[in-house]
Amino acid sequence: MIDILHQDDTLIAVNKPAGLAVHRSKMVGNAEEFLIDLLRAQVGGNVYLAHRLDRATSGVLLAARSSAVAAALGEQFMGRTVRKRYLAVVRGWPQPDAGVIDYALPGARETGPRREARTQFRRLATIEVPIALGRYPQQRYALVSAEPETGRFRQIRKHLAHIHHPVIGDCQHGRGDHNRLYKQHFGCHRMLLHAWQLCFDHPSNGQRMCLEAPLDAAYLGLLERFGWPHPHPQEAACGRCFWGGLALKLPTC
Repeated sequence: MIDILHQDDTLIAVNKPAGLAVHRSKMVGNAEEFLIDLLRAQVGGNVYLAHRLDRATSGVLLAARSSAVAAALGEQFMGRTVRKRYLAVVRGWPQPDAGVIDYALPGARETGPRREARTQFRRLATIEVPIALGRYPQQRYALVSAEPETGRFRQIRKHLAHIHHPVIGDCQHGRGDHNRLYKQHFGCHRMLLHAWQLCFDHPSNGQRMCLEAPLDAAYLGLLERFGWPHPHPQEAACGRCFWGGLALKLPTC
């Protein structure tokens, strides 16, 4: 069953699992299941995607009950009225601990002219683990929040790799040695990128909606193993929605 975060007569928001392809395409290869098919079977009737997430990424995904609503939501994404925040575990400790990555990116097929791309990031927690790799006896990792101002193909993954802090588990833009370390020592076999929060205007009534997708057991288990507190949004006025800095809330029993 797909975890439904919100459902009404107009749209459906789900918490997409990591490793599940959203729809059929040449880029997902020989996938046997697709989120769009599973969701249609679960809720009944037509369902249309309003945007996409990479197969390896988990988190908030919007779908509509009509093609017209999907198009209206798509225009919000294109018009930058949608606010998105992701959580990522990355190699190293980003310095400074907050900033903006401003680096133009090509299209989905890695061809054509580069287009403007900006991502805000903030370091939330760090750890140094006593595992030798290469010439370093210990390895540094960080939990980072990332908010893309633009919506380029694999923007967050490419931007974090560009500043030499790739997402753990990213096979295309990351570090294979660190990805293997997480599999061997931490039993973590997923890419550690999660579409955590999404704010948008409801296409029927214009009401501002802010949705949050819980982390899965593998991601939460890693936070607990590292002693990292669970991220928690701290409300602060920002335009028509509440979206402020992050606080860190200790997990409760």
